Amino acid sequence: MSAPEPAMSHAGAPVGGLLVLVDPVARRLDGESVRIAKDVLSAGAAAKICLPDSQEEFARALARRGHRRPVVVGDDRALVRAVGLLHREREPGERVVSLIPVGPAGSLALARSLGVPLSAVLAARTALDGVARPRDLLVDDGGGVVLGGLRISAPVSAARRGGGYRSLLRTLLPSPAPPVWPVHRLRVEVDGVVVADGDRPVEDVAVRTAGGGAGPAEVVVRLSGAPPLRGRAEAVTVSALVGASGEDFRYRADHALAGPVRRRTWTVRRAAWALTLPR
Repeated sequence: MSAPEPAMSHAGAPVGGLLVLVDPVARRLDGESVRIAKDVLSAGAAAKICLPDSQEEFARALARRGHRRPVVVGDDRALVRAVGLLHREREPGERVVSLIPVGPAGSLALARSLGVPLSAVLAARTALDGVARPRDLLVDDGGGVVLGGLRISAPVSAARRGGGYRSLLRTLLPSPAPPVWPVHRLRVEVDGVVVADGDRPVEDVAVRTAGGGAGPAEVVVRLSGAPPLRGRAEAVTVSALVGASGEDFRYRADHALAGPVRRRTWTVRRAAWALTLPR
């Protein structure tokens, strides 16, 4: 049986207008795209332009938005910051966010994967007349949020990173020992069920939101010498085994490196926010 279509609503220009939050990095790197976005938004709606110089000013402006819908002009980090702040608000309310992606291509991978137009003009028009599509969140026990997905991969040793290093070993030593490939000794629990307990090294853990407020999250766990384990879950806990090599672990959340941590739990929050996308 097919899953029901996620609920959508036409965003349109809100009655209270727009709060346009321009990330300082975006202003510095691409002032022309910022200017274009401001011009398009101001021509189509009552737009309050805010130019915060710090994360603290960004947070204060967002908290004082009133009935204005936030439009973030910046990269993936700026979007994650805004959604995280909205999620932590105690008062319930509409949590629709629009994004005008501005930044280097490598800093917009999340925006691209979420379906946001990378053109400043098209993204601004989407903020004005697009569709608000509900999305899930992964919320961790450290207060962080993940909009798209996270990944824990085995660390890469110096021998694995560069062929030059291996050539130098061959030059200096007649019979160098084979490189040691580091792996994670991790305990992985999926909805309370242990799927990895350290008997086999963990090569990779990937968790991705289902999107559309549909939950649960998609989970893939790859163990050394075994087929990948695939499933869905409302919560995933990963713990580094004490005494194992490389006790703490790092992970990538929405393409940004995080950690190191000894233990982390991610829990799905269904339809916790909405993103304005093209109709």
